[in-house]
Amino acid sequence: MIAGIETGGTKVICAVSQSGDPSEAPATTWIDTTTPDETLGEIRAFLDSHAGSSGLDAVGIASFGPLDVNPESPRFGWVTSTPKAGWRNTDLLAGLKLPAGVPVAVVTDVTGAAIGEQQLGAGTGVEDLAYVTVGTGVGAGIIAGGKPLPVLAHPEVGHLTVRRHPEDEYPGICPFHGDCLEGLTSGPAVAGRWGRPGRDLGADLKREVDISSYYIAQLMATITYTVAPQRIVFGGGVSKTPGLLKAVRVKLAALVGDALDGHDLTATNSGYIVRPGLGDYSGVQGALALARQMSESRTRASLS
Repeated sequence: MIAGIETGGTKVICAVSQSGDPSEAPATTWIDTTTPDETLGEIRAFLDSHAGSSGLDAVGIASFGPLDVNPESPRFGWVTSTPKAGWRNTDLLAGLKLPAGVPVAVVTDVTGAAIGEQQLGAGTGVEDLAYVTVGTGVGAGIIAGGKPLPVLAHPEVGHLTVRRHPEDEYPGICPFHGDCLEGLTSGPAVAGRWGRPGRDLGADLKREVDISSYYIAQLMATITYTVAPQRIVFGGGVSKTPGLLKAVRVKLAALVGDALDGHDLTATNSGYIVRPGLGDYSGVQGALALARQMSESRTRASLS
């Protein structure tokens, strides 16, 4: 039995699978992200109810961050300086109380999503992939040469400084920087700008799409310039805003201009920026893939 856990700012998705076959439909559950004690307790209960007498062979965790992903660090598996209320300096592994000896892999939620999409979703067959999420937070996971990059740390692109939209007077919501990328485009930022959630914008939807796409296009340009992925998968709750993906594609092409003449992004229908193929399950599928890899490695080692 293997398990995958994706912890997000608003929800957790857990999955268990009896088989190493990625085509098998795993048993899943959704859990609201509340306090660490309550949330991790519900995750433990789900895992215990499915593990049975044989227990777990491996566990993959894809968590919101910032996150310590270095296995050699004394704080490996800790959520560190997160703006998520109550979660700063939370030891995920201690809270989950996994049995001793069970192999555990820990990556960020967006790295997990990138792994899931690269193996089973919109990035199948692509060696160099970026997964960008704009939702409760903003982040990016990078796959280079088929492997997550980097290994002992992770990007925090949500805190990038961006050029302000000329018609946006919102000061930003980030507790660290105010108007960084996350402070201007995340779900809480959209709600703060208009005084109501993004799903209820009504007549202000068009203005919000214009403002958010202006910022998100800058993020896509930064990722394109720095890591040069073959494809960018654009996910997260905010990404589902009607018209946003199209506006991001158009603004990205205009922003980059002739600097990358002939690049796929210059043709806005090229498929350079796409929606997740796995929908809301990208991250948990990536976590399962990590668990599957560890379980298979353990089996090979026992047979050698």
